[in-house]
Amino acid sequence: MLPVVIGFAHRGAKAYAQENTLEAFTLALRLGATGLESDVWLTADGIPVLDHDGVVKSRLRSRPIGACARADLPAHIPTLDEMLSATPSTMPLSLDVKDPAAFEPIVEIFRRHSIHGGRLLYLCHPHLEVLRDWVNLAADVRLVHSTRLARMKDGPERHAATLREVGIDVVNMPYPDWSGGLVALFKRFDVRCFAWDCQHERQIGEVARMGVDAVYSDWPDRLADVL
Repeated sequence: MLPVVIGFAHRGAKAYAQENTLEAFTLALRLGATGLESDVWLTADGIPVLDHDGVVKSRLRSRPIGACARADLPAHIPTLDEMLSATPSTMPLSLDVKDPAAFEPIVEIFRRHSIHGGRLLYLCHPHLEVLRDWVNLAADVRLVHSTRLARMKDGPERHAATLREVGIDVVNMPYPDWSGGLVALFKRFDVRCFAWDCQHERQIGEVARMGVDAVYSDWPDRLADVL
């Protein structure tokens, strides 16, 4: 459904640099990634920042990012605005939205940087209820249901029909859950297929041959070599 499979660098070039840092993102691009992935949280003063755990740790205590002002965060945690300023305006971006309140600030910042508006922004969440709330807020943004095959209690066909009915663009599952038959099923319902945790060249090649639309890996050079 996409003309070229997107190779998303998971948290940047995580295999080679500290994850979710500007260094990791820029290195991923130099190694050939065609998309970037990260996790986004909202600070106490309303700034979207990129970090996986959402916790600022020190020797004495740990504090959630949501309780910290941007100025109080460690220097290695970038803002979404800083990351986008350091990357091309044509770069697809996949964000795992950890704080639903960050949705509108994320979209506003991305649209300001991208020459394609929100069409290259993929916002991921594990709960369909949250994604439903976002459908009518930004029609050009791609919404992604991050899930697993075992969580589809009514089966994948019913799940695909629900995604199309609700208006969710993409289903995102880990590498072991995918098969060629499942890719064909979801595409029959006009739902794009993303595969994450593809760390080895063999895995990347397998899901690409199945027909998925995007692959996530910690190894952007392997993505580039295979895709």
